[in-house]
Amino acid sequence: MNTFRIYEEFRESLGEPAARALAQTLGGMFEELRNTVTKEDFRTLDGQIRREVSRLDTALGELAQAQKRTEERVDDLAQAQKRTEERLDDLAQAQKRTEERLDQLALAQQKTELELHLLIKVVKRQSSRLDVVLGRSLELQFRDRMTSYLWRFLRNGRLVSLTELADRLEPALDEDALDELSRADAIATGLVAGRQAFVVAEVSSKADANDVRRVVRWAGLLEKAGLSAIPLVACDVISDRTLKLAGQEGVRVFKQGRILPGSAA
Repeated sequence: MNTFRIYEEFRESLGEPAARALAQTLGGMFEELRNTVTKEDFRTLDGQIRREVSRLDTALGELAQAQKRTEERVDDLAQAQKRTEERLDDLAQAQKRTEERLDQLALAQQKTELELHLLIKVVKRQSSRLDVVLGRSLELQFRDRMTSYLWRFLRNGRLVSLTELADRLEPALDEDALDELSRADAIATGLVAGRQAFVVAEVSSKADANDVRRVVRWAGLLEKAGLSAIPLVACDVISDRTLKLAGQEGVRVFKQGRILPGSAA
């Protein structure tokens, strides 16, 4: 038996150490058989061995092909994994950009809200100033024309000052009360339903409950000094709630040229 040939045939598929061991083993078996069997038996055995070797070689070839396909499949999976990781990296970058954009939008929203808050404060201050200006303008206008505005309610009316009423007020009121009454926007006297009376007025562009309560106090101070007094609020705007309060407190409401029917009778 040509053991070198066996070694050469299996060296590439099995590797040198395994091929050498196989050749040596088969060579030894061949020598033992040659010494114990006939030539015919040897030829039969030799054919069987060759067939077994051929089948083994075929199986090893198939195994090598399967291994190659497995390695190719592993390479495909590795490439797919790589593409998946790249896609995940792309998604992570997109998420990062989205979060950065959201942070920018949040900052912009915060800035907008701050600017809006500042604008609201400015508008409120301007509105307050405008209310003061409108109130002052209305006060001056009403004071100058009070008796003309109220001629159907207050006959033979005329404006009076606290100086004219000092002899009646000072004996009856203390300093705090006199200071309080001096804040009245206007006082007029005349005939109301045929009786002498004093109309004390609070003038405000937008009347509220405080205006109503304030003019009630002023009228009360005049009454305390023995003067028949009627409280009146003159305004451009008044809510239904404040108008109802005025009616309950006996306060007339003069709005846009007339005394409102919802105020005191």
